[in-house]
Amino acid sequence: MSVRQSLLAILDQGPCYGYQLRSEFDRRTGSTWPLNVGQIYNTLERLERDGLVERGDADEKGHVYWRITDAGSAEVASWLTSPVVRSGATRDELAIKLAVAATLPGVDVAAVIQTQRTASLQRMRSLESTPYAGAEPGGPEELAWSLVADSMTFAAEAEVRWLDHIEKRLALHPRHALGLELATERPKRGRPSLVKGDAQAAIL
Repeated sequence: MSVRQSLLAILDQGPCYGYQLRSEFDRRTGSTWPLNVGQIYNTLERLERDGLVERGDADEKGHVYWRITDAGSAEVASWLTSPVVRSGATRDELAIKLAVAATLPGVDVAAVIQTQRTASLQRMRSLESTPYAGAEPGGPEELAWSLVADSMTFAAEAEVRWLDHIEKRLALHPRHALGLELATERPKRGRPSLVKGDAQAAIL
């Protein structure tokens, strides 16, 4: 999730100061992605460096208002009309944890999966039962909250289905055939290239 583009999009609606930006971000995400003020100002300074925003004068209360530039507005337009590109390489901790656990001799990977499934089910049920606690029920802020909450709920449901899938796949293999002992061959310097077939074999 891009904090940078989100803050730019808010500034495209009009000048804001730091705390105001944080409040507006919370309103539009249902406070599901809390930002601290330091993160806000660090992002604003980088945006200023890149010529996408500029700082204006301070008001009588000392609030410094930030304004978007034409280049910043163009980046917002590009962000809103472009798809989110998912990375081809996984950095998902759970996927890596289970891939490694499945190849470690002596590890009860079924127990690892069950522990995770229990936690994922609890998270999913908690998300499903969490009511909206903000102002103006039925208004745009509740809609924004529900969009993010639904995304988190569906992700939890997908994780449970994925765990079920992994459990079924592992059941097709004798446990002794999955363990990988440390390789005796000394690896060469440099990063080995990983082709698609190798990546798939690594998680079977």
